[in-house]
Amino acid sequence: MSAPALLAPGVAGGERAARRTLRAQLEHLEAELAGLEPAAPPATSRPSSPRLLSLAELEVARDRLADQVARARGTIGAEAEAEQGNRILLEEMLLAPQRHRWRRVTSAAVGQSGCRQWHVRPRFGLLGVLGNWWRVHVSSGCP
Repeated sequence: MSAPALLAPGVAGGERAARRTLRAQLEHLEAELAGLEPAAPPATSRPSSPRLLSLAELEVARDRLADQVARARGTIGAEAEAEQGNRILLEEMLLAPQRHRWRRVTSAAVGQSGCRQWHVRPRFGLLGVLGNWWRVHVSSGCP
């Protein structure tokens, strides 16, 4: 005699495999989202009482998580691009301060921690403005 199948009543073998695959995809997406947004609360909506989700509900939950992961990746990509642009600007400010008069870049804008700021100022006040003598002043950090 064969061992009894461990299937829930009314659940076919193909549906069980599909559920297993969807749960694995949900687990992978939740882990990836947690890695991208460590401070964010879990985004999955849980039902008020325990129950078995249908295949359609599992697919909706997977699609929602996939959208959240895509948005988080886009946000991280945009932030990284902005930081890279600010690092290039800072390098240009250091090389030719007279072309970046009164510009200010913070350490947060270039992806660093701390309160440092780079600010292009005239070397000798009004005389420096008239003589086109500019320099980059680096702050000493947090007050």
